[in-house]
Amino acid sequence: MKNFVHLHVHTEYSLLDGASRIKSLIRRAKEMGMPAVAITDHGVMYGVIDFYKEAKKAGIKPIIGCEIYVAPRSRFDKEPKVDDTPAHLVLLAETDEGYRNLSKLVSLAFLEGFYYKPRVDKALLRQYSKGLIALSACLAGEIPRSLAQGQIEEAKTMAIEYQNIFGENNFFLEVQQHGIEEQTRINYEIIKMARELDIPLVATNDVHYVNKEEAVAQDVLVCIQTGKLREEENRMRFPTEEFYFKSFEEMEMLFGEYPDALTNTLTIADRCSVDFEFGQLYLPNYRVPTDYTLKSYLRELCLKGAEKRYSLLTEEIKERLNYELDVIEEMGFPFRWCNLHAVLQSRPG
Repeated sequence: MKNFVHLHVHTEYSLLDGASRIKSLIRRAKEMGMPAVAITDHGVMYGVIDFYKEAKKAGIKPIIGCEIYVAPRSRFDKEPKVDDTPAHLVLLAETDEGYRNLSKLVSLAFLEGFYYKPRVDKALLRQYSKGLIALSACLAGEIPRSLAQGQIEEAKTMAIEYQNIFGENNFFLEVQQHGIEEQTRINYEIIKMARELDIPLVATNDVHYVNKEEAVAQDVLVCIQTGKLREEENRMRFPTEEFYFKSFEEMEMLFGEYPDALTNTLTIADRCSVDFEFGQLYLPNYRVPTDYTLKSYLRELCLKGAEKRYSLLTEEIKERLNYELDVIEEMGFPFRWCNLHAVLQSRPG
């Protein structure tokens, strides 16, 4: 049976950029008989749980992803007019480990790389690449940008680098067609490059709204984001009204000459399998040092913390600390507190 899976999708959680409400998105995918659909919001994963639950409820496979921002140099470089134009890259979690790695990348993009936008760099991608499938993204991707500037060899070098980072068959060259002349020219180069370098193709539509007539609503969001009026001529706007949730037939009309680019969406969807379990509390098995119990070790941690916080431990402070610890022990909570300490200690940064 012929079908297609959308792997490049922005929801309402791509703030002031995506007009696709999750419930409408999933309902449309179900109406079209699509077996799966992805979420790839810009730089964030706020909508993942709502998306996952809604997709599961509808009997559709949720593919967890994100369209991340890649810094031109290091994520620590923050020079104006040099480091403020990061490239896009789509990452999809193939496995549970891939989901954890994607979460780490998105978190570190904010904690370490934020400069106008949350950014990662190639070093982080190499460190957290396992379990992820990468797509080369839209016209704002690193490879399409180089092709737009006529830098063919540089684009090939980038494609090989991404393939080395994520592994063979884990990096796909992405083709899109939204009725943009430049995109048509770049697609030609991407397809040629894919054949030459033996890197698989994948067709996507850069979905920002569910139905074509919702292009106006999405344009209003862009105006709010940029502080402009719709009537203004020289403002940021989407060049066409083709950024909607297209059917298989519509995608086949665009990329029927390249059937592998369409079937690869199904292949990727089959490979991606991330499952969440709700209603369970997962804490590490916290082992206290020899000669300590959970109670005595908790008291020692709190005492050290108090010594750091206060220059002088007065009798009043000690009395208050002992009172609080007595309450914790009476409630049987030392185990939870030590585990909370383990969780906090394990967090990056």
